Amino acid sequence: MPGVKEQDWTGALFVGEGESRFAVRVVLLTEAGTVIREKMTNNLWRIGPMAPDGSFKQVHISSDDRSVTPAHLEALQEVIAHPDWFSADEVTDATAKLPVLQAKYDLAQAQKRDLVVRYARTGDGSSVVATVTALADDTTVFLEVGTPWGAAAGESAAFALDGHDVTGSAPGLVDTASTGHIRLTPAERPVSAACYASVADLTAAMTGGTGAPGTATAALRYDLGKGESITFAAAVGGRPPTVGTPEPHEVERRLATAQAAIRATQLTGSGPVGQAADAVRDALSLNTNYDKDFHRNYVLWGWGGGGGLFTGWDSSFDCIDAGLVSQTLATQHETDVFDQPAPPNQVDLKGPRYDQENSAPMHAYAVWRLYTKFGDRGVLEKAYPHLVTFHDLMPEWDADGDGLLEAPYFGDRVGGRGNHLGLDDLPVYADYQRVPKAGGSGDPRDNTNLTDVPLNAYYALLAETLAKMARVLGRSADARRFAAQYATIKRLLNERLWHPGKGLYLSRYLDGTWNEVVTPTVFYPLFAGIATPERARTLITHLLDPQMFWGDYVVPSIARNDPTYCSGGPVHPKSEHFRFFDRYGEGTAPEQWKGAIWPPMNATVYDGVKRYGFDDVAGMFATRSTAMYLDSWTNDGWFPESFDPEPGQSIMGPAVDTAWRTYSWSNAMPVQGLHELLSDNPWDGDPSALMFGSLSLPGTNSISNVQMRGHRYDVSAGPDRTTLARDGKVVFRATGARVAVRNFLLTDTGASFDLTADGVAHVEVLPAHGRPRSSKAAKGRSHIRL
Repeated sequence: MPGVKEQDWTGALFVGEGESRFAVRVVLLTEAGTVIREKMTNNLWRIGPMAPDGSFKQVHISSDDRSVTPAHLEALQEVIAHPDWFSADEVTDATAKLPVLQAKYDLAQAQKRDLVVRYARTGDGSSVVATVTALADDTTVFLEVGTPWGAAAGESAAFALDGHDVTGSAPGLVDTASTGHIRLTPAERPVSAACYASVADLTAAMTGGTGAPGTATAALRYDLGKGESITFAAAVGGRPPTVGTPEPHEVERRLATAQAAIRATQLTGSGPVGQAADAVRDALSLNTNYDKDFHRNYVLWGWGGGGGLFTGWDSSFDCIDAGLVSQTLATQHETDVFDQPAPPNQVDLKGPRYDQENSAPMHAYAVWRLYTKFGDRGVLEKAYPHLVTFHDLMPEWDADGDGLLEAPYFGDRVGGRGNHLGLDDLPVYADYQRVPKAGGSGDPRDNTNLTDVPLNAYYALLAETLAKMARVLGRSADARRFAAQYATIKRLLNERLWHPGKGLYLSRYLDGTWNEVVTPTVFYPLFAGIATPERARTLITHLLDPQMFWGDYVVPSIARNDPTYCSGGPVHPKSEHFRFFDRYGEGTAPEQWKGAIWPPMNATVYDGVKRYGFDDVAGMFATRSTAMYLDSWTNDGWFPESFDPEPGQSIMGPAVDTAWRTYSWSNAMPVQGLHELLSDNPWDGDPSALMFGSLSLPGTNSISNVQMRGHRYDVSAGPDRTTLARDGKVVFRATGARVAVRNFLLTDTGASFDLTADGVAHVEVLPAHGRPRSSKAAKGRSHIRL
């Protein structure tokens, strides 16, 4: 059972002999007579604990899709109560909608039916045990057995009832001479059971209609009271499997054992920031999906709760984040990216899509981090030629031939002009002008007159990363070519796009005038290693300026003092919790890239700050990113696409647009905090070295069961004690101060590393062989060899 089908979150996917496929689903019938079956993003209430390998899964779903929440009602009440704070139209709208939405909310609560579904994989992995528990009386549930994707994916199967068991068989889709078999056996007798001719017949019968009998799918119906459960077992095999009737107490024992094993073997953590490890593990496990074409797992995009494998920049962050959770998942995910064909009407390149010019740079960075984290060259070798091809096409965006790239032309719609970098309506692109393009890759877009700071930072990052890859792959000529290219872009960007008066990297028009819209992309030269040390320090002063970017929530997608900040709608400064609320169901002032905080932007800024050694600032930044994520996760059970730029706002984008509640790249927010505790070394120095410890995370935090280069690592970091354990044995300890460690290389007899301490620290290394070694480290930075 490698993974699940997209959005089929109460179900289990079975892959049997010859790639025969079956799906078990738990379907909830609402009091209104509709079924919650697949596509249930809006009905997810709580997620986890969950393991990325499918060994245990728990989800809580509800008939209440939270399309109306208490916060919505409170917002409308505030508008009505304070007509002087809001416009007359807003007050009229709120007055009309409040009674309607209140009635809708009250009905949803009165008819609310909730389920908790738990699965554990058993035996050799070809079987599961599960329970489905009702949290309210009068709850109707179906156990459905069918095919996951159906006839559209070439799947066919025949199902039958054997008593109150369901049996089925299906031919292999890869080896058509093979046949897979499934059996589902419940402990409790269903109210009714039937097989149907199609899914349409199945759902018709579930909702009170008539469904034609047949063999295409089967369902068992149960009517449950509050606290009652269904217990079942299911198995797949090359021959009809034997599945004994499960004993509920034995199933509970197996579920409890599988759940306990998560903290013992999977990513976990504790502390104000470290606790996010469990949320990241559960969120990425939820969004682990099975690629039916390439027969491996990947992290789905998350748009609308699904979205498949998007090969733009989004999925590069999913790879990096998955690298903390599961080496297998991260490697399969990125391998899958480079097997994907180009989307329709795109330049015919496999892998990263060409309409996002940062997709190849970011996927190169993700692939490189798979190498630095795990030492596996497999994905690097696969990706390298595709990335080189992408890189060599990018000069078509150099409109004036000076070596720096201009933004491609999106079109007349201003709201999409930043799409070449996934930045949609970022105001920096609002006023560029079209420049005709001759020749090139066949991409139909023209050039523009805007020399683009972030585009060139990504261009440099791609060249730098390709040079590193080429060295590992023994391609010395390529390594020299890309290193020279990187040096050229670095020089040109510093010469032409540094605004000395403002102390910022700013985009510039071809006539020499500056584009003075200030966004976090001014920090992207840190991410690409382009900034000089002096300019890096200047950039950090801007980052820490509360008039520009700093605050309890960071980092807004436009500077707080820029005229376009929160210009996407009305702002109501007197309202404490509904400052950005406009009307029910509509977007808010900071939405999109006019102030909203975006996980990939935050991750890029964090990595740039960390790359340049500003460890104290990096820790403070990561703390804020993690807190925003945990606030949404804890209060709502969501990991959203973006966040409001100011704390305390009760109507976030996910509450308005339910498509963004389980967006995978959201995990790039807490991963910053987890990387503070333990990370690979993707920048300078030995790629096998570790980074760990933090100067500024609050309290004491830990992270455990992180797989890196064949070892399992655990870290604990606090105000006066930091420890690193490898394979269960402490190998490093620092006491007396907070420390941040870089370039940590452990040998059988000692270690070497760079250490930054906020006070005098006593440092010990405990190698596998020989005596423990210790040293005293002064406050500040030092290089230590023990």
